[in-house]
Amino acid sequence: MIVPARDEAERIGPCLAGLASDPDVTETIVVVDPDDRSPTAAVAAAAGARVVVTPPLPTGWVGKPWALQHGLEAASGAVLATLDADTRPLPGLLAALARELDDGADLVTAGTRFECETAGERFLHPAMLATLVYRFGPAGAEDLGPERAHRAMANGQCQAFRREQLVAAGGFTRTPDRMTDDIALARSLAADGWRIRFLDGGDLISVRMHTSMREVWREWGRSLSMQDVTSRRWQVLDLLVLWLAMALPLLRLLARRAGPLDFALVTVRFALLLALRRVYERRGLAFWLSPFADVLAAVRLTLSTVRPIRTWRGRTYPRTGDAS
Repeated sequence: MIVPARDEAERIGPCLAGLASDPDVTETIVVVDPDDRSPTAAVAAAAGARVVVTPPLPTGWVGKPWALQHGLEAASGAVLATLDADTRPLPGLLAALARELDDGADLVTAGTRFECETAGERFLHPAMLATLVYRFGPAGAEDLGPERAHRAMANGQCQAFRREQLVAAGGFTRTPDRMTDDIALARSLAADGWRIRFLDGGDLISVRMHTSMREVWREWGRSLSMQDVTSRRWQVLDLLVLWLAMALPLLRLLARRAGPLDFALVTVRFALLLALRRVYERRGLAFWLSPFADVLAAVRLTLSTVRPIRTWRGRTYPRTGDAS
């Protein structure tokens, strides 16, 4: 089990406690931190994890894949899982991931249940999540084949693989410079014939990603555009889908200019809430009104596509070439 953790002292405790309570986690948990004297390293060591300290970040690497690569080299289990430090795993998660690998998958990623405490989060976050459905379809599509690898999806908050197989494929050195590192790796491996599978893990793992609507706008909006792993052609097509099928129909309805197609699209959009509701710990009125945030979500993704942000946790990375 590998947990990359930089400046995560306040959030890593529940993650490590959840792993410690899972009887299927039999290997020592590896926590990767660039500073062995940091509060994060102290919390991890106190919880019984092995702390692996990374060398200084080299040019051409983004921090998370650099940490994951060192975790991969340090870990010894035949089947490995990587978890973000802000996740909260429950017993049974590792077994579920391993079953998918035994069932023919080469890389398994799991969707999480979201903990959104504020009304602002519960208003904007589901609109952001809905953009993924409109662009890529329902989670769970698998084995797209090399010809469709450029549309493969993954969730780097929770992923599993066979150690020897990933090491033989080059590990995380395959996509060292991508901000959207999870999807970059999945698409690179899928292009080589790996079978990618997306598991519904809502009953086995949750995550507290952000603490405010402002953070959802700033941080998740930065990564959801996937601009560094998506070709310019697909970026344009994705934005057209979001504006025409998701954001504008409700505006037209409110302006009393809606036609039959707009009514149909708005109905579909509100019906989507019935599917999304199970992946949220708390919902309330803000969640059910979240389609009114669709324009905000479309604006945010448009901005991050036109003006990509390559700053994360105090580090600014040079821009990479466009995805092919």
